[in-house]
Amino acid sequence: MKLLRHLPNTLTCGNLLCGCVGVIFCLENRGVPIAYFVWAAGIFDFLDGFTARWLNVSSPIGKELDSLADMVSFGLLPSLVMYKMLATSSPPYLPYLAFLIAVCSALRLAIFNVDETQGDSFKGLNTPANSIFITSLPFISGAFGLFLQQSWVLVSITILFSLLLISRITIFAFKFKDFSWQRNKVRFTFLACAAFLLVALGKATLPLIILMYITFSLAGRALKLEG
Repeated sequence: MKLLRHLPNTLTCGNLLCGCVGVIFCLENRGVPIAYFVWAAGIFDFLDGFTARWLNVSSPIGKELDSLADMVSFGLLPSLVMYKMLATSSPPYLPYLAFLIAVCSALRLAIFNVDETQGDSFKGLNTPANSIFITSLPFISGAFGLFLQQSWVLVSITILFSLLLISRITIFAFKFKDFSWQRNKVRFTFLACAAFLLVALGKATLPLIILMYITFSLAGRALKLEG
């Protein structure tokens, strides 16, 4: 049982490791989609919180470690991806704007650590969702993919999503108190729609799914559908 107490922090370190390796692959242009490392880090991030609640071993150290790992996997890594995308089509120095994502991610994580009201929902877009959106943009091909590669579009995305990170909009979290339809209408509806899009259209729909996540959160709160 004593060894199990360390399982959540071990999983958090798995999150951090995914982020570190993703940074190396991004810098060295290994040809592996960086989104894969974000997905893996996200799985570890979900499991560390789940096991901490399941084992009832939450601790201040675990909370701080989780934020430090998230800063690498969901703060620095998406910034590097955006930097590389901007570097292909932007004037000198403009690509450095991409690190606004890292700055706002750090602010977002710091706010989360001191705001005790964030439980069933988040204030501001959470860093994993933001990271999934940014790192999945390269999956979009065709005319729309070419449109997204324009520097002014990428700059707009950088600024908008950085502001969303530190905004006070309410975004629902996937922390189920129970699995009743009444308390989880928005979560279940969103998950069903997201699964359908992924199966039908593939990973290129991930940015759309994140936009849908934000929309569902705002609509659910406005219509008071969340318990």
